[in-house]
Amino acid sequence: MTDMGAFRESVTAWAAGGPGDLARELAARLSVRTVVLLEGPSDLAAVDALAASRGRDLEAEGVCVLAMNGAMSVGRFARLLGPSGLGLRLTGLCDEAERGYYARALEREEDGPEGNTARRQEFFVCAADLEDELIRALGVSRVEELVRAEGDLRALRTFVRQPAQHGRSPQQQLRRFLGTKKGRKIHYGRVLVEALAPDHVPAPLDGLLAAV
Repeated sequence: MTDMGAFRESVTAWAAGGPGDLARELAARLSVRTVVLLEGPSDLAAVDALAASRGRDLEAEGVCVLAMNGAMSVGRFARLLGPSGLGLRLTGLCDEAERGYYARALEREEDGPEGNTARRQEFFVCAADLEDELIRALGVSRVEELVRAEGDLRALRTFVRQPAQHGRSPQQQLRRFLGTKKGRKIHYGRVLVEALAPDHVPAPLDGLLAAV
């Protein structure tokens, strides 16, 4: 496990009610300056893939990318890691439906004087979710090509024949398909990002990486 991986685990254990001593120690030792709060591991895979494609080593830069396993946990993580906790800068990526959770949590952790937007804890919002953003950026045909290359075309064709998928657009079907098997969203979080042209990165993902 990398040192940053140990920091992520210690923070997750702290957020679950454990002690915070190890997280504090690792944050200081690793010179962590920013934590990117993500809803789940598929978002983490996508962020890591985009950083790698741009030649960035986020861990070496003091950036911890952390999957919380649910947007409703953002308030707890923000209190532990933000100005009222470890004093780290916070940012993140969320779905439109979870915007409120992030807004409330990060606004509470603004550490500058009122109105000082330079100290605001900024976050980025996907229209539906990150998978939807990536499918729109690549186009349905390209995503289907990638699904074929990954050996999942037969499973996709079986999925779209299900009665529940009738009447849904190909984009909606692909988005739902990515979440039908454990680990598939994580796998395709990386695959779809790696297939993006540099000038077709979805705005929320592009903005997040530019901000850290």
